[in-house]
Amino acid sequence: MGGRLPLFRDLLPRGLLGRSVLIILVPILLLQAVALQLFYGGHLDVISRRLAGGVAGDVAMLVELLQRETIEDRSWIFREASWRLDLALAFEAGARLNAVERRASMPLLPLEEDLNRALEERLRLPFDTDWQSDPRSVIIRVQTPDGVLHVEAPRKRLFTATLYLFVIWLVGSALLLSAVAVVFMKNQVRAIRRLAGAAEAFGLGRDIGTIKPEGAAEVRQAAQAFNRMQDRIRRFVGQRTDMLAGISHDLRTPLTRMRLALAMLPRSADTEEDLSALTADVEEMERMIAAYLAFARGEGTEQAAPADLVELVQEVAAKARRSGATVEVVAPSGLMLPLRADALRRCLGNLLDNARRHGRLIMVAVDTVSRGEPGDEAAPAWAQITVDDDGPGIPAAGREAAFRPFASGAPGGTGLGLAIARDIVRAHGGEIALEQSPLGGLRARLRLPV
Repeated sequence: MGGRLPLFRDLLPRGLLGRSVLIILVPILLLQAVALQLFYGGHLDVISRRLAGGVAGDVAMLVELLQRETIEDRSWIFREASWRLDLALAFEAGARLNAVERRASMPLLPLEEDLNRALEERLRLPFDTDWQSDPRSVIIRVQTPDGVLHVEAPRKRLFTATLYLFVIWLVGSALLLSAVAVVFMKNQVRAIRRLAGAAEAFGLGRDIGTIKPEGAAEVRQAAQAFNRMQDRIRRFVGQRTDMLAGISHDLRTPLTRMRLALAMLPRSADTEEDLSALTADVEEMERMIAAYLAFARGEGTEQAAPADLVELVQEVAAKARRSGATVEVVAPSGLMLPLRADALRRCLGNLLDNARRHGRLIMVAVDTVSRGEPGDEAAPAWAQITVDDDGPGIPAAGREAAFRPFASGAPGGTGLGLAIARDIVRAHGGEIALEQSPLGGLRARLRLPV
């Protein structure tokens, strides 16, 4: 049982539209199958046996009459059979009935079987039925003692048009219900897809505005709730950013006065070291305030636009080299992606700054990898950036904790570099992970959707 359920789940449609239509159509098809079985196995079977019995009885009566009359006196029987019974007769004197292979021309209907059974019961003579020669009639050949009687019976005497009407009703109603179900469910699924797309875009930091509620009442309710959630999140982020911007401004004012005062103090050999340390502390405080403000803002005001990822990486690497880092870049000639370029520069700058503080050599590689199974070229791709250093690295148990805000293990760090980097990468719909580097230190692996 456990092995069969996953297989059954694999056969089900994955989309809501397919599953909804399936839920609607399966009971209808089962009901129609039961109705068809009742009709086919009950009503049609009875009607077919009765019609076949009537034709077989007429043929048996004609055979009996012909055997009682001489060949010269049989003309009236032929005439009456054509007029009253709608049966065309022909007699082949002295002929013998050759055995022929019986092929079913209507395999889904019991007509041929019922006719053969009825003829066997009533004739008690060798016979043969031909359903192939004439599409409008069935030819019955009966072996009599003095020859072969050919009886041409119209198929309408053996067949009822009710079956056609019933099958047309079954197929037509199923197709009509399928079309109605698909049209209505597509409208509902379109609203859900639109809501899912809006949620995804909002999660990636794009300003999509409010979405128009449409579809069923529950879907409209979800869309309205999503619009209210967007509004609350925007107000919250705006209030937090404004508050921290105000705090930053208030703190920078006294820090600026302190720097100015430190710059104006008379310097001597005894005070130079202390003044330099105080100036460095003030500069560090300014950097920390700027980092806190950037983390709180989340780089959320920038909109994604097509940009060359390789060019952006080269720019960040060049800036790191000017700061004294040894950086080598391995990348293709170009890779265009929808990026929030300033935010991604900050992300890569934080990663290179961390690598520069912990190691001497930094390797940056850019390439693309598939999101599906290996060898699945149809699967969408990731743009992958790896930043390797030859520093001491981070133990596997502590790598996830390194992404937490204010988790700093290096002197002079704010503990926000990796947290900001993760926020920026996730805002692009990507992911970031820390691994063991081939250089012996730490590898930061970024993946962005192409």
